Amino acid sequence: MKLQNTIFLALCCTLGLFTKKLIGPFSNVITDALHIPGGISTAFSLMFLVVAAGITGQKWSATLMGAVQSVLALAFGMVGSMGILAPIGYILPGVAIDLMVTLRRGRKGDLTVRLFFANVLASMIAALSADLLVFHLPGLALTVYLSVAATSGGICGYLAGILYGRLRATNLFQDNKEMEE
Repeated sequence: MKLQNTIFLALCCTLGLFTKKLIGPFSNVITDALHIPGGISTAFSLMFLVVAAGITGQKWSATLMGAVQSVLALAFGMVGSMGILAPIGYILPGVAIDLMVTLRRGRKGDLTVRLFFANVLASMIAALSADLLVFHLPGLALTVYLSVAATSGGICGYLAGILYGRLRATNLFQDNKEMEE
């Protein structure tokens, strides 16, 4: 792994963790109105992991970033309602991102579409793991929770595609393997 990629992964990992705290109050307005635990700030946070996995093309980079984020979240006391189980909520979405982005690179298709679906899937997995471990929501509330996670994941996935395109256009990452074909 090149030093440039490692630095970019660390930057995106940090951005994802701290933007989650920044966007949290805004997302709480929406989730409190819907009486669900969350899902919006997580989707925004996952967007940085998706972009980093897409730009670097490193296998299992999103899983690694999720693991690093979980350690940092535990160290900084940013675990939310999941407590000591927070690493599961960080690592499982990273695995989902890697499965959508890096392991599917042999298939034809536009990477920005895969980034979109990676963010949607990772957001839903984060919400589902939080529900299974902590919240245990009844059917309708769980459906709303997962729908909000999917919607916010889609919006952030779209933003991830735009960010990926702009970063790719800079040619800073031209030595990385082309994953679009």
